[in-house]
Amino acid sequence: MAFNNKPKKPTNLSTSQSMKTMKTMKTMNLRRRTSLAFILLFTALLALLLLLLHYQHRGATSAACGTCRVSTTAALSWRSGDLRHAEFAWNRLPFTDNYQSPPLRIAVFSRKWPVNGSPGGMERHALTLYTALARRRGHQIHVFTSPPSIETDQADQPGSPQIHFHEGLPGQWRYNLAWKQFQEENKKLAFDVIHSESVALPHWLARDLPNLAVSWHGIALESLQSTIYQDLARRPNEPISTTFNASLYGVVPKVLKEIRFFKNYANHVAISDSCGEMLRDVYQIPSKRVHVILNGVNEAEFEDTTKVLGMEFRLAHKVPLNASLVMGVAGRLVKDKGHPLLYQSFTSLLTKHPDVYLIVAGSGPWEQRYREMGERVVVLGSLHPSELKGFYNAIDVFVNPTLRPQGLDLTLMEAMMCGKPVLASRFPSIKGSVVVSDEFGFMFSPNVESLLEALLLVVGEGKERLQRMGKACAEYARSMFTAQKMALAYERLFLCIKDETFCHYS
Repeated sequence: MAFNNKPKKPTNLSTSQSMKTMKTMKTMNLRRRTSLAFILLFTALLALLLLLLHYQHRGATSAACGTCRVSTTAALSWRSGDLRHAEFAWNRLPFTDNYQSPPLRIAVFSRKWPVNGSPGGMERHALTLYTALARRRGHQIHVFTSPPSIETDQADQPGSPQIHFHEGLPGQWRYNLAWKQFQEENKKLAFDVIHSESVALPHWLARDLPNLAVSWHGIALESLQSTIYQDLARRPNEPISTTFNASLYGVVPKVLKEIRFFKNYANHVAISDSCGEMLRDVYQIPSKRVHVILNGVNEAEFEDTTKVLGMEFRLAHKVPLNASLVMGVAGRLVKDKGHPLLYQSFTSLLTKHPDVYLIVAGSGPWEQRYREMGERVVVLGSLHPSELKGFYNAIDVFVNPTLRPQGLDLTLMEAMMCGKPVLASRFPSIKGSVVVSDEFGFMFSPNVESLLEALLLVVGEGKERLQRMGKACAEYARSMFTAQKMALAYERLFLCIKDETFCHYS
C-alpha cells in the first residue's frame, strides 16, 4: 500500500478568512435587503389598507348621496336632534348670535400665540377663535402657551383672552409648565371647558378630563397621504428624497399610535369633513364624540368690496391694471406646499400666454426661483396680515398647489371671502369642505400636467366668468367661514360639554 508522503502546500489562511468574511457579508447584506423589502412591503400594504378603509367609506357615502360632495343635504334636512350625532359641519347650522349664552370659563392649550409678524395658520386660527369668543360672546378665555419671541405687554385688555406665557425659551412649548399654570388657575375657579389645539395637551393628561375637547389641525393619516403625494410629484429623472423612506417608516407607526391614544380625548373637533370621516372610520372614535367645525376667518379683515384697494396694491407692486389675468399664491414657499408644481406649470403657461401675471406672497426656498422667472412673476416676500386684504383684492384667481392634505388652509377661505375663485389641489379636505361646487373654482390632481391643464382652463374662462364665480365664492364663504360662524359653533359645543341640555338642537 503506497502513501503519498509529499508535504501539502501551505494554506493561505488570510485568503481563506477573507473569502469566508466576504461570503458572510454577502449573506448579511442579502438578509438586510430581504428584511428591508419585507418592511417596505409591510409599510406599503398597511398604508394602502388604511387608505382603502378611508376611501371605501367615502365611496359608500358618495353612492348614498348621489352627486353630493359634502353633507349639505343632511344639514338642510336636519331640523332637530342631538348635535353630537351630526356628522356634517356645525357651520351649516344657523346658530343665532342674538342669544346671549351663559358665560363660560374656558382654558386653552396652544403651543404658540401670535404677538407680531406673520403667524402660521394654527396661530391665526387660535387668535381669531378665542378673540371672537371673548369679545363677541363674552366668555372668559385663558390661553396657556409658550413664551413669545419678543417682549410683549402681557397686560390683559378688557374683553380679550388672558394669555399665560410659561417660563422658558421663546417659542418652545413645555406642556408640563403650562399644565402647572393651568392647575393653579383652576384652583381659583374651576374651568367649565378645556380646549387643546392638537396635541398641545398630551393624551396622558387629557384622559382624566371629561370636559375636554381637542381640535385636530392635521393627523398622521393625512401626513401619510402627504408623503405619498410628494413622492408622486417627483419628476422621472429626480432621485427619491433621502428623507422619503425615513418619513414613510416613521408615519405608519405614528398612525397606529394615534389610533390607540386618540380615544383618551373626550371630544374631538375635526376641521374638515374628510378628517371627521377618518376619525370615525379609521381611528374608530365613536361618532358621538367627533364633531366637525370648519375654521373661520375674520370677516371684517377680508371682504370683496374694496376694488380701490386692489388697484392700489397692483400699482404699488408694478402690476398693470390692464393685465389680461393676475393669479396669486400665498404662504410658505416650500416643496410640500406644491411650489415645484406651480413653478414648472406656470413657466409652461407663460410660453403660451405671456401676458398673465403671478403675484407670490411668501418666503422660503423657492422664493429665488420665482424671482428669476422674469417680470411676469412678482415676488413680495412675507406679508403682514394687514396687507393680505390688498393682495387678495388685487388678483383675479387664487392658486393653492399644496401637496399637504392636512387640515384646511385658511388662505383658501380668505381668498373666497374676498370674492376670488380658487384653483386648488383635489384633496378630500378641500373638495369636501371648501370647493364644494364647480362655481367656486377649479381643482387639479397634484402633478404638473394636471395643474397646467387647470391653469389653461382658468385663462380660457375670461375675467367676466371669473368675477361671477368670485361672487358665488364670497356668498358661500360668508355663510360658512366667518369668525362668527366658527365661534358660535364652538360655543355651542362647549355649552353642550358643560350641560347636555345644550346638546339638543331645534
